[in-house]
Amino acid sequence: MELKWIGAVLVMAGCGAFGFSLAAAHRREEGLLRQLLKVISFMECELQYRLTPLPQLCRNAAKLAGGPLRALLQGLARELEFQAAPDAPSCMAAALAQVPELPKSSRAVCRQLGQTLGQFDLPGQLKGLEGAEEACRRALDVLEKGRDARLRSYQTLALCAGAALTILFL
Repeated sequence: MELKWIGAVLVMAGCGAFGFSLAAAHRREEGLLRQLLKVISFMECELQYRLTPLPQLCRNAAKLAGGPLRALLQGLARELEFQAAPDAPSCMAAALAQVPELPKSSRAVCRQLGQTLGQFDLPGQLKGLEGAEEACRRALDVLEKGRDARLRSYQTLALCAGAALTILFL
């Protein structure tokens, strides 16, 4: 009888932890998009006022970011510096392949960023950065819209699923 109760508690805890991990992943994705907005703004300023070379720009931007975004920017700087790929979009694709933990929405914005960096003259690059910034803002708005209710739902549904499974097993 004691083993059933231990199992029930473990099922409840496992299901609850799954819901809470979904909510945490959602918050991490929002944080990464906010970091990406800061990085893009920094890149705009650096390009507009200092004309920093692209590998150095990525290295400087990596200092502002943390976690997977820092690893991505450092990888991009290495790829651009050693010219492992013929152009910036290929370098961005290679850098993205090295950072699998980057969420899907951030990947899309980074891919768009890679399409414009180093491809055009200064006004073209600045317009590309503005486009990437707008895409990042749209993705962030989608995540923030109804965030609190959605996260509570994830957590509540996970706990309810755990309770239902516990009842079935007992």
